[in-house]
Amino acid sequence: MTKRKIIACLDIDNKRVVKGKKFQDVKELGDPLELAKKYETEGADELVFYDISASVQQRGMFLDLIRQIGESIEIPFIVGGGIQTLSDVELAIEAGADKVSINSGALNNPDLLREASERYGSSRIMLSMDVSQSETGQWTVFANAGMQDTGMDANEWAQKGAELGAGEIVLNCIDEDGMRNGYNLELTKLVADSVSIPVVASGGAGSAEHIREVFEQTQAQSALVASILHFNIVSLADLKDAARGVTSER
Repeated sequence: MTKRKIIACLDIDNKRVVKGKKFQDVKELGDPLELAKKYETEGADELVFYDISASVQQRGMFLDLIRQIGESIEIPFIVGGGIQTLSDVELAIEAGADKVSINSGALNNPDLLREASERYGSSRIMLSMDVSQSETGQWTVFANAGMQDTGMDANEWAQKGAELGAGEIVLNCIDEDGMRNGYNLELTKLVADSVSIPVVASGGAGSAEHIREVFEQTQAQSALVASILHFNIVSLADLKDAARGVTSER
């Protein structure tokens, strides 16, 4: 039996925490180091740092900021954004990442997942997916912070990522991102049922009930939350209470 986890998410742009809706209208919200410490103190199981503009701007990671946060918290620390090569994975881990989340880099070079998992172990390598539903109902994968539709089927890419060695999948629904209407249960269930590795539900959390709902109705093992924490809509304690007692057979 596996305890369901709550993962606090820091979307980073220009070294500040930001948040938008459906990847649009991004607003600055605060200092990442302060929020990282705050969410750890309040009970987050893990913390994820996503540099949302690194791939788009074709620049390296904010290694100094990653190092500061990694040295300041003890909960598992996930780093993503701008991970394009095996060297980038190494730099993130050396800077303090316990896990590395790979998105566009894996789409550009799927073998990166295999190479990274072989060197560092699958448990430290995550496949991050930004997904949207087309007018025909197909779930497709987007690259470059949701700006580029790859046309790739989301479920097929999730299965491929697992085969290549990813130890976990962060499944973000662009259509629900920042909307606080709840996770997309259809998408989450589809992917979580088709892979044997843990899936992190992402995009849409707006209440403690949404946490309970995604854990009870899908096989997701973790829930990623951002704006409801940043705007003090729901406390981490309430989110943890919603997740408590809901366990997975996987």
